[in-house]
Amino acid sequence: MVDLNATLIAQIINFLILVAILTKVAYKPLMQALADRQAKIADSLETAEQEKQAAEKLRQEYLAQLAEARTQAQAIVEKAAKLAEQTKEEMLKEAREESARLLKATQEEIARERDLAIAELKGEVVTLAVAAASKIIAQNMDETANAKIVDDFINNLDGKKIGGLPC
Repeated sequence: MVDLNATLIAQIINFLILVAILTKVAYKPLMQALADRQAKIADSLETAEQEKQAAEKLRQEYLAQLAEARTQAQAIVEKAAKLAEQTKEEMLKEAREESARLLKATQEEIARERDLAIAELKGEVVTLAVAAASKIIAQNMDETANAKIVDDFINNLDGKKIGGLPC
């Protein structure tokens, strides 16, 4: 079996003394270093968790600000679209009013020109009628009698038509 001699016993005693010394000298500092390391790791994990929570809080704030900015941007776009529609309607209304005003002014101008043309035509018709009547009857009546005959003739014409043309 095992042969116990003095060397083996001395080695066992040396080993036990070494274990006792290492326990006193190295084990406690080693365990303290391990405990410190474990505490440092736990502290780092706690700090990381706090920073993660802070980052999540910042992310939520950012998302809220982003949502608010989008809402404001949408409101601005809607306001601009509404303003553009109002401006368009105002411009169309002004254009219609201007068109109506121009149409009325043009119609009034046409009516004045028509009245002027009718007056000129009446004068020419009177002159032509007097000249034609003078030649046809071959007698010369005085100027006032001729004008009276022509005026009576013109007044008896249809007031809406002269020479077959509407007035």
